[in-house]
Amino acid sequence: MLFDTHTHLNDEAFSGEEAEAVERAIAHDVKRMAIVGFDEKTIEKSLELSRDFSEIYSIIGWHPTEAYLYNDKVEEKLIQQLQLPKVVAMGEMGLDYHWDTSPKQTQKDVFRRQMQIAKELKLPISIHMRDAIEDTYQILKEEHVEDIGGIMHSFSGDTLWMERFLDLGMHISLSGVVTFKKAVEVHEVAKAVPFDKLLVETDAPYLTPVPYRGKRNEPAYVKYVAEEIAKLRNISYEEVAQQTTTNANRLFRLN
Repeated sequence: MLFDTHTHLNDEAFSGEEAEAVERAIAHDVKRMAIVGFDEKTIEKSLELSRDFSEIYSIIGWHPTEAYLYNDKVEEKLIQQLQLPKVVAMGEMGLDYHWDTSPKQTQKDVFRRQMQIAKELKLPISIHMRDAIEDTYQILKEEHVEDIGGIMHSFSGDTLWMERFLDLGMHISLSGVVTFKKAVEVHEVAKAVPFDKLLVETDAPYLTPVPYRGKRNEPAYVKYVAEEIAKLRNISYEEVAQQTTTNANRLFRLN
């Protein structure tokens, strides 16, 4: 059994094909998946999918590239949505200095505010981090993320940064990038991360793993992520599947 802890089945790339994608996921051992909503439209779709499919849960929050659109009205609605039954975490939130859509200070402010809300609601968080590793770490540390825990989504740092985020109580989630030959640092992280802090994800429709790289990603392909981690750690695929699912269920407080 696998748990895809970060996927975007709510993306337009899957429009009208959601049920088929869920069926394919189940056929590939994926029994649970968390659909991440990060703006008004994708949040609504995530919640809709979690109502329609027993295998689906929601992670909802406000993406750093959309931080300039965050306001009191957005926050009020988000707080209500976060308390719905199948919402298991808040995110994806964080910092993105690659895409120049929201000022850095605005991103930081919105990131901190969401962390405060997550702590009030006792929800773990899912972190988006791009070209902003030092600032992300600093905010997580200053806002005491250890009180709630969370996920470093599609982690691409080295083992030194991995250790620093682990020290804050975070989980390390690996995506299809771990199957890329040149992703040496991610390979080292896959081997080094404590087994009880490891998660797997697709980030579909992005970051498609080998052997489907270059095509649309989907939740079914998280199996290839788990298989590659098993090879790197020199253990069985079944062990990776069981442990990462146990980790996800524990973090999300699911049976």
